[in-house]
Amino acid sequence: MAGIVPPFTHESALKKVKAAQNLWNTRNPEKVVQAYTDDSIWRNRDQFMRGHKEIVAFLTKKWEKENGYKLRKDLFAFTDNKIAVQFFYEWYAVKPDGGKQWYRTYGLEDWTFGPDGKMQKRHMSGNDVAITEEQRWFKEGVDVDSLTIGPEHL
Repeated sequence: MAGIVPPFTHESALKKVKAAQNLWNTRNPEKVVQAYTDDSIWRNRDQFMRGHKEIVAFLTKKWEKENGYKLRKDLFAFTDNKIAVQFFYEWYAVKPDGGKQWYRTYGLEDWTFGPDGKMQKRHMSGNDVAITEEQRWFKEGVDVDSLTIGPEHL
């Protein structure tokens, strides 16, 4: 992801977004954090963090809670060194009876990049919506990029 550097074109911004999507879908905090500057600033919903140590701790806790995590990111807008992304991801929480409660998270992110292509700032706003197994989009074997998402969700 860091190899794609600003100023962005439409093509390079698209590549950056999909590289981020693929990286996050690894669910490996130590791998994901390498795409961010050492002092990267994050806001994720109501949580604020700075730097690799805090980001790794956040992602570790996130993916301990969000089981079955599968993400799609789509380019929303871009400028020279900034990208805005619309995203969707699905995950489940384990219920007290051992069953699964699925959720779809809808959100927007704004990213700012340094000259080396690493992200200096990431701000995320998102909402979780409880869904049933039948309502899931990102079931096993589904290519998240080939799925058509209707206008009621965009």
